[in-house]
Amino acid sequence: MLNQPTQTYTADLHLHSRYAYATSKQLSLVNLASWAKIKGIDLLSSADFTHPLWLEELRRGLVEDGTGLFGFDGVKFVLGTEVSCIYRQDDRHRRVHLLVFAPDLATVEALNGKLAHYGNLASDGRPVLGLSARDLVDLTLETDPRCMVIPAHIWTPWYGLLGSKSGFDSLEECFLDMAPHIHAVETGLSSDPAMNWMIPGLAGRTIVSFSDAHSLAKMGREVTVFQGELSYGGLAQALECQGVAYTVEFYPQEGKYHFSGHRKCGVSRGVRETLTSGGRCPVCGKSMTLGVLHRVATLSEGDTASEWVAEEGASTGGLVSSPLGRPPFMRLVPLVEIISQATGVGTASKRVQNEYRRLVGELGSELRALSQAPYGELARAGGERLALGVLHARSGEVEVEPGYDGVYGRVNVFPSEIRPATGGPG
Repeated sequence: MLNQPTQTYTADLHLHSRYAYATSKQLSLVNLASWAKIKGIDLLSSADFTHPLWLEELRRGLVEDGTGLFGFDGVKFVLGTEVSCIYRQDDRHRRVHLLVFAPDLATVEALNGKLAHYGNLASDGRPVLGLSARDLVDLTLETDPRCMVIPAHIWTPWYGLLGSKSGFDSLEECFLDMAPHIHAVETGLSSDPAMNWMIPGLAGRTIVSFSDAHSLAKMGREVTVFQGELSYGGLAQALECQGVAYTVEFYPQEGKYHFSGHRKCGVSRGVRETLTSGGRCPVCGKSMTLGVLHRVATLSEGDTASEWVAEEGASTGGLVSSPLGRPPFMRLVPLVEIISQATGVGTASKRVQNEYRRLVGELGSELRALSQAPYGELARAGGERLALGVLHARSGEVEVEPGYDGVYGRVNVFPSEIRPATGGPG
């Protein structure tokens, strides 16, 4: 069991409402709160506060608790949203996704009034803004200096701050004089803290992980366990001062941009192979999408060492600590995937979904089942095979097939077996 400080809370601060593009229609306040309990999450982002219809639902449903947070059905919410800044800088088209948080509804309304000049807020829960990342931070803090901005999934090729397609080589290059106001960065599914530790420019920033959930079941697939007071001010302090007890991560290979590759040709390549090929697809000769692993190796110090840590070290399990004293993390596999592999039945099947609900009910929450429940308790609730799969995921005794160019990877928690594919993380 993890040794947790007494004052900790589990947070997922990157998700969406049903008003965002390509999201589930089931993403309502009632369902978000219900699934937060299933997952074991204490604090959620309200998501999409820029969207007028969703904001109206937030006004009607959320109740201020006097700490800068809001309550709904026993779950805490912080006012948050994601925006997509699309603009031109240094003769290149840039696309950067950012998370924005506000302390109260009055600030949200004032900020939305300003953002409406740069994009149609009603068109998408994650609005597209013709505004630079630097200017977005300036405008947000001008509205209320208590607001916070976190670059989202910073390694994603097309929409990440450090992405290979439209990103920058450093926070300073992107945010210019506003860079000192960026206290934290989100890893995204295709990287974990160990990969980010190798980037000198991230040394002073808090590294956080959230789900970027577009459906209820994906909530909590990555979370951050913060230390300190559960309040808006406590969250701000934790983000500014690396007040993280630990983060819970996907195996980064399971993310859909971990390796470089070309989906159309079914080509997936690691760092050395990508360098050897000059980034070209060996089948059609076109440029491959350069993956997160390649990008991390490019921007890190010490090419050989960084590549080894990223490629080989990413398979280890347990609570992973930094030699430099950074907050630790653990890699886990979603419970529904472990059930699927243990039973040989697809993740979307009624049998697996029913078993998931039963196990969560008996074990307290998905996060407790995956990270804390002892073997005996897991075996009594779900059988020895299920318990073994959970322990393999915790310890890193897994077999991985890295994702690439928009294709999710796979993590097999029974690596000694040859099994048919039963569905990835989706």
